[in-house]
Amino acid sequence: MKQAPSPCTAAGGPGNVSPGFPPLNRRSFLHTVSWGAAALGLSPAVIAGAQTTNPPIAGFEAAPATAETHAGWQPISERKLRVGLVGYGVCKFAAAFGFQNHPNVEIVAVSDLVPARCAELASVVKCSTTYPSLEELVRDDRIEAVFVATDAPSHARHCIEVLKHGKHVGTAVPAVFGSLEDADRLFHTVKQSGLKYMMFETSCFHDDLYAMRQLYQAGQLGRIVYAEGEYFHYMEQPIDSYKGWRIGLPPQWYPTHSNAYYVGVTAGSFTEVSCMGIPSHLPHLQPMNNTYHNPFGTEIALFRTNEGGMARMGVSWDTPTNEGEMGRIRGDKGSVYFNTYRGLETLKTNLKRPPLPPGVAAGGHGGSHGYLMNEFVTAILQDRQPLVHVAMALNMTVSGIVAHQSALKDGELLRIPQYQL
Repeated sequence: MKQAPSPCTAAGGPGNVSPGFPPLNRRSFLHTVSWGAAALGLSPAVIAGAQTTNPPIAGFEAAPATAETHAGWQPISERKLRVGLVGYGVCKFAAAFGFQNHPNVEIVAVSDLVPARCAELASVVKCSTTYPSLEELVRDDRIEAVFVATDAPSHARHCIEVLKHGKHVGTAVPAVFGSLEDADRLFHTVKQSGLKYMMFETSCFHDDLYAMRQLYQAGQLGRIVYAEGEYFHYMEQPIDSYKGWRIGLPPQWYPTHSNAYYVGVTAGSFTEVSCMGIPSHLPHLQPMNNTYHNPFGTEIALFRTNEGGMARMGVSWDTPTNEGEMGRIRGDKGSVYFNTYRGLETLKTNLKRPPLPPGVAAGGHGGSHGYLMNEFVTAILQDRQPLVHVAMALNMTVSGIVAHQSALKDGELLRIPQYQL
């Protein structure tokens, strides 16, 4: 069993990802890279351009650093959590979330399958111990927790491997990749281990979604009647990925950035779905040109929620305008829509994200990276469930897997498995 180099999660922007509404609206993800071109019938000129051009990916930019980001921070412990980092591919996520800068973290070891990437990661996070695979790194008894930033198809398998070696685990999105069986295996492994698991869903620490969650928990939104979430990420050519896993990826297999705009607000779940798929004109989204036999570039899901409301969640790879992760939510007492609050004459709760330790940047994807990492670390130190625990992670992810099944059945209404701690 070998671990794969880090993929670029789709969170940004609207990969693992990004800002929601203006001014945080993700611009377009610029295209990169070579990938299974022959299977897609691309011309040599196009392929050459993809190989030689490597522009920055819009939406992955770091949030501006301000003194306010750290104002009021207080240490909760003097202990240092001993962490291993795995995966340093296109997005370099093992380092991007800032574990190496947290005052309560010691980076013990790092790994990537590609030796040059592994060496670069070690240099960036100032760690002298490297391993050629995740499977070898997890045998290091010094390590207490591992952050898994490997390819999406390996997330569940790698997280289970970490947990079986007695270590807490954080992971890039999604929790599982197209497999309901993997979801059940992961859920039971986490419960039996008694260890902490957290999925680093970037939408959960966008300014707007954080405010929605605070208002909901304070009772100011009431029962959620309707929610919307969108993750629109144009991929005329997929971002480079280990073994080409992004080529023809079913949109709703990568649903957490949009689904977070209900599940990440309420900690609830979706119980039923009817999803419609829209065929794409892009070559890699033709069923004969991808290993998933996926024909859809866009999938729009209508979910019933566990509190009796409705939610519309869309994921798209072939819509080049107004890209991003964004959402809105309407309750029977108040609503949050385009960063405005309606029906809420008095905001009775603090909507500001909590302070980060000095030296820890808010980071990319809407300034969410540092907050996610800090949440994982402090949850372990405080021995509590992290925000995006295994049940929330699977309720965000599995609903998309079932949504794709519905799309393949022309919108048939399907039941969704439920996860609860």
